[in-house]
Amino acid sequence: MAIDTTETTSASPTAHFPLGTRLSTRDKLVLFVLCAAQFMVALDFSVLNVALPVLGKDLGMSRSALQWAVTAFALPSGGFLLLFGRIGDLYGRRRLFLTGLALFGTASLLATFAWDPASFLTGRALQGLGAAAIVPTGMSLLTTTFPEGPARDRALGISGTLLSLGFTVGMVAGGVLTDVLSWRSTMGLLSVFALIVLPLAPGLLPESRTPDRPRLDVPGAVTVTGGLLALIYALSTAAERGFGGADVIVTLAAGVFLLAAFVYVESRAHAPLVSLPMLRRRTVAWGNLGGLVTFSMMSTVVFALTLYLQETLGLSAFETGLVFGVQGVMSAVAGVYAPKVIGRFGARRTLVGSLAGQGLFVAGLVLLNDHAWSVWLATAAVSLASMCHLGAIISYGLTVTSGVPDEEQGLATGLVTSTQQVGITIGIPLLGVLATTSSDLLAGVHTVLALDAVIVLAAAVLVATGLGRDRSRPVEAEALGLR
Repeated sequence: MAIDTTETTSASPTAHFPLGTRLSTRDKLVLFVLCAAQFMVALDFSVLNVALPVLGKDLGMSRSALQWAVTAFALPSGGFLLLFGRIGDLYGRRRLFLTGLALFGTASLLATFAWDPASFLTGRALQGLGAAAIVPTGMSLLTTTFPEGPARDRALGISGTLLSLGFTVGMVAGGVLTDVLSWRSTMGLLSVFALIVLPLAPGLLPESRTPDRPRLDVPGAVTVTGGLLALIYALSTAAERGFGGADVIVTLAAGVFLLAAFVYVESRAHAPLVSLPMLRRRTVAWGNLGGLVTFSMMSTVVFALTLYLQETLGLSAFETGLVFGVQGVMSAVAGVYAPKVIGRFGARRTLVGSLAGQGLFVAGLVLLNDHAWSVWLATAAVSLASMCHLGAIISYGLTVTSGVPDEEQGLATGLVTSTQQVGITIGIPLLGVLATTSSDLLAGVHTVLALDAVIVLAAAVLVATGLGRDRSRPVEAEALGLR
């Protein structure tokens, strides 16, 4: 199906909703269900991190094996995103969303009551598979339920805020739950979320799919899923053991080869899994670059600061969690105001400005040293950087999905969420290893943060150039009903 190449901004007043429209009660309930599911998945990314040492002792997992607690989730959740996004487009997004919720909840229970490493890792892998179904279909249901314009801006603003907040809350909650109860309670919390959302979803969410049902692009599905699985495995393993291992080199090469094969297959497929004309859209290509950089570089900052706060300043895991708790609160504040900024300046300008702000505040972290007052600098700078990061998250999602027909929103949001997942995965292996392998941790952290800032600022320039001048006139936030 041909894609509309007319470039619009999410702040355009040509939305289906009248200007100033407020969400109905049903719309709010739909938004609650979709955002609660996204929050649950975001929570899963971080809630277990603080508990890993305790978990390893309880289940008899070696330190080197603990990486699989993260990798077992990341492999399927990142590898199957595009495939499940397309399956939802073709056969029903609500159906796949509910299936993913049920699988995620069941898998969380399995991980909660795991009796050995194999049962625990099986639960984590099934959680990842459920997340791969929930994330793209949930985003597609959101963008097809709320038409392009102020309603979608507001909905994506709330969703983006909860996504960022879920990651931060997970870090704090993981430490508290592990200390007060046990590591098993971190997995139990996720099953409770699933049990709350699953009964509400069937009666609220509309079914949506493409009007026709073209055959699923099996060669494309095999190559892109295999490529993403290989790439995520290689980068996740390299985070622990470096890039010199034979398995890392082989799987990295296989991932690159399979993704190149995917591009070739898609150029010749009658009904491609990913439409190459969509990838050639400036908003899709450059918007996803901005998303990849903001996610990968912010995850690196969190990783580097976690090491710095605990090993250089001597903070406990709980105290470190409180620092990131402030970051989460500021991200929530940014989520309230980001739609207003987008309504005023447009999604593209907001994306570029947010990347620039994130880079500048991360650069300020290079001033950290081993004195106690540095905790205040770390808290302030990472919080301000996260506010900009949140703006980039929301604006890149809007940039990528603007102007895409409803029947291909699953593809567009699948690209958005794949970018998010790959970004979270690659940042730490690419830069974080510089801190963990440095003989002087503080010097290593400084190197990581300096490179991080340079990459984000360079991305801001590239995205601004690639997107070009936004010819649509920014609309006042008040006129869009965002105030």
